[in-house]
Amino acid sequence: MDKKHFLGFLVGEVIAIVCILHLMLPSPCHCGGVPTGQELSIMFNGRSATHAGPKLDRADDQRLLELLETASMEDKTIIVTFTNEAFAAPGSLMDLFLESFRTGVKTEALLKHLLIVAVDAKAYERCRQVHPLCYSSLAISDGTDFSSEQPYMAKDYLDMMWRRNRFQARILELGFNFVFTDVDIIWFRNPLLRIPVGADIAMSSDVFYGDNPYDLNKNANGGFLYVKSRPRTIAFYGDWYQARAADPGENEQLLFDKVKRELAARHGVVVQFVDTVYLAGFCQPTNDFYKACTFHGNCIRGLQTKQDSLRRVLNDWKQFRANNTELMD
Repeated sequence: MDKKHFLGFLVGEVIAIVCILHLMLPSPCHCGGVPTGQELSIMFNGRSATHAGPKLDRADDQRLLELLETASMEDKTIIVTFTNEAFAAPGSLMDLFLESFRTGVKTEALLKHLLIVAVDAKAYERCRQVHPLCYSSLAISDGTDFSSEQPYMAKDYLDMMWRRNRFQARILELGFNFVFTDVDIIWFRNPLLRIPVGADIAMSSDVFYGDNPYDLNKNANGGFLYVKSRPRTIAFYGDWYQARAADPGENEQLLFDKVKRELAARHGVVVQFVDTVYLAGFCQPTNDFYKACTFHGNCIRGLQTKQDSLRRVLNDWKQFRANNTELMD
């Protein structure tokens, strides 16, 4: 073989090997898979790859995955809430929240599916004292102090709400459905029984009117939120966060109401609002303890006022249970 033909043969072999190696390498798309540590960090902080925040180390990645697997129901659904030092202090909202699970109708067993996310060190320490499934978000924070009660719509409040939104998206990316519940919600019954199978996203509302849960004219309350992990809901969450750039002064709940129709149509997501008969609160309270699943401390400002008001509701519930033995587990 002359030199010219030999070089041509050699080039052809190299090209063939490169093509084979390319086909053997895994696809860069993580559709349905577990994102890398860097991708999780980008997703949580809501930044592009060129403006990525602190990277998650592999130990933290593994810790979260282990907690999600431990908390998961058979259909890969978890219950998750956020808390800080003020809400987690002894006798505060977190204690009231956990107590409600123990006094509800068949709700105590749900505690094994509850993941509590602490946004500061003292909240995490307190959580570890009272609940087995606690996750510290310190590894993915930028040093902002969220330990005190955050004034509504203040800068740190908005930041915390949007970090919560990113964490929810992260759970979906990892392949888990979730029920998000504010820590100022007390539980009487399992609210999952009131969410239809066909809903991709189900959310509470301060005021529920009419009889159509799919009427998107209702205003959302992100304090209770159920989302299935599907490509379309993940895409919905991504665009929901990106919409913040055009409206940076809004929290995630108010922005949801602005973009829900467009994003639901774009991604084929079925959004439903749950009747306040089942997901009650101070904005639209219910006296029907036979139907109520949860009660939200909404429409009340101030930690102590909220706590005292919810304590009265929980005491009323306990009295109702004591007088209605047919509700025994």
